[in-house]
Amino acid sequence: MTTPEAEQTEPEPAAEEPRERSGAGEAVTADPTPEQPPVEQTGTEGEARPEERLERAVRAAEQALIEFEIAVETFRVEVENFSRLHHQKLGPMYSRLDELDAGIAEARAARTGDPEDIRKADEARARVMPMPGVEELFHGWMDSEGLFPEAVAMLTDQPVRPPQRVRPSEEARKLYRELVRKAHPDLAQDEDERKRRDEFIARVNTAYGRGDEALLRELSEEWAAGPVPQEWKPSRSEELYARLEWLAQRKEMLAFVAHELEESAIGAMLKLAPDDPDRLLEEIAEQLLAQVGEREAELAELIADQTP
Repeated sequence: MTTPEAEQTEPEPAAEEPRERSGAGEAVTADPTPEQPPVEQTGTEGEARPEERLERAVRAAEQALIEFEIAVETFRVEVENFSRLHHQKLGPMYSRLDELDAGIAEARAARTGDPEDIRKADEARARVMPMPGVEELFHGWMDSEGLFPEAVAMLTDQPVRPPQRVRPSEEARKLYRELVRKAHPDLAQDEDERKRRDEFIARVNTAYGRGDEALLRELSEEWAAGPVPQEWKPSRSEELYARLEWLAQRKEMLAFVAHELEESAIGAMLKLAPDDPDRLLEEIAEQLLAQVGEREAELAELIADQTP
């Protein structure tokens, strides 16, 4: 998610830096423009070779980008978990409110006979009984990108382990960050190593999305016992410049993703409770229960008025 300035060797970033998060609504945790380490002086005039200066710039840019990616991914997990838990826990309450609103509108229309009240009652009932689509037929187990992991697990007789909380525990977050910093694909120096890291990080992301501390520890041990990455060696100046350009483009794309997450409906809701998003679900549930009680009382009163 970010490229640092490297003594005028890096292209200008094309998008405004989104605030990186350690959690929903929190301030940025990774500095998008870290300080460059001092250049070692070489040669008779105390000047560093151009390749050395570019190497330092690329290394700093890589680390800053990884930190930015970590922040966006942790926030993405919170948004996804909040959305899913919101649907699972509060969906029935929203359905009950729709049903009560339709009943109230129908009772009012029956009492008044007003065409406008009848129209409103029809609209309210239509919201309760929409034409079923693919997602409804799968009862919330599918979205535009396909079946949820829980549904896949059920269909393949695998254990179902949906997220238990909006935000994974602090220990899970710590393990996740450590693993990404060590195994990030951008640190690979050849295609085979990149493929190995891509597959490993995909497993890390899945474990983190579920908040599975035990699996994250196992993955940490697995990585520690795996092949040692080859030591990075300075590349030619042209390759280093190309690397900086790629990092800048990657950062721009991630900045867009972060912005979309922050501006989404769920992202906006998470901003209301940056320190305890799980508690926010409980508060919304309490508000919905209160609304259900009010609607039930109103419907009961309307029905009583119509009883001879």
